[in-house]
Amino acid sequence: METVHSTQTKSGRKAWIEGVARALPVVLGYIPVGFAFGVLSQKAGISLWNALLMSFLVYAGSAQLIAAGLIGAGTPALSIVLTTFVVNLRHLLMSAALSPYLKKWRKRELAVFSYQLTDETFALHSVQFAKGMPGKPEVFAVNITSQASWVFGTWLGVTAGQLITDVKPLALDYALPAMFIALLLLQLRDRLQIYVALLTGLLAVGMLLLGFDRWNVIIATVLGATIGTVVELRWNRKRFS
Repeated sequence: METVHSTQTKSGRKAWIEGVARALPVVLGYIPVGFAFGVLSQKAGISLWNALLMSFLVYAGSAQLIAAGLIGAGTPALSIVLTTFVVNLRHLLMSAALSPYLKKWRKRELAVFSYQLTDETFALHSVQFAKGMPGKPEVFAVNITSQASWVFGTWLGVTAGQLITDVKPLALDYALPAMFIALLLLQLRDRLQIYVALLTGLLAVGMLLLGFDRWNVIIATVLGATIGTVVELRWNRKRFS
């Protein structure tokens, strides 16, 4: 209880500074990946303002990268919408996981929060919420800083796109997996979490090899979380019985 109270009573300025600081790992990943998206957008014929508008309104890295490729290939709009919708279905799981912590929030606050929620900010919030619910300024500082870095990376990429013929040698696509690994390590606090993380990773890779390239992450996440919850409940029953 002390952690929650002390966190919520921080001054607005201090809370924003701490939120910005907590978002730095995401920023370091978003700028290069946003840069890669900007370059790909420029190659696909998407204008600077449309690319920036996509990063501001859509704000979904994997969906934007896929959409840019599909636009460049001349794919019909309906197919692009359906494809990106399926890719982003995992947001249902993330929102459901955080909803118990946000019961007292107003609807407009929830709308803004959910709009800016990504895989990476979800990981940060999951760790922080489990320790103690931070104040709203700190939460929104994380989200705003992360999105600003994504938009900035997009601007850099589109601007430099005319000078770069091939983005692959820059290995920018490694930035996002590297960031996910770093965020995952912050959440591993006991053996059970390590086992669940390894199992979920193996399930995701296995289903990808079996052809579930659009659903492997969602299915693996649900199975891993379910198994982890069941095992933890059984361990707790044995411990307190």
